[in-house]
Amino acid sequence: MSSKIYVGNLPYSVTDSSLESNFSEFGSVNSAKVMMDRETGRSKGFGFVEMGSSDAAQAAITGLHGMSVDGRSIVVNLARPREERSGGSDGYGAAGYKAGNRQDTGYGTGGYGGGRY
Repeated sequence: MSSKIYVGNLPYSVTDSSLESNFSEFGSVNSAKVMMDRETGRSKGFGFVEMGSSDAAQAAITGLHGMSVDGRSIVVNLARPREERSGGSDGYGAAGYKAGNRQDTGYGTGGYGGGRY
């Protein structure tokens, strides 16, 4: 079992250090990170905590899931692995936009204002 925990529905007032202190009651915390918006610098309302052991992670999940923090009921569960993004079935992959992948173009792949008829 993994020791990485997802924490959701966090109030915007929660910081990395307050998140770490809440989880340290259940065991050693390796890291605690609240995800921040790049544009505004404000919390996105979720974060991740990595516990020292899977037993400590399970104890934290059991103890904190549904707990009220500043009037918000937080969600605490095991973090799922990040899913790989699809690479280009829609034409917007690493190779960029390709008109050949579009089904709605009837005039070929000709460029500015035309192409073949």
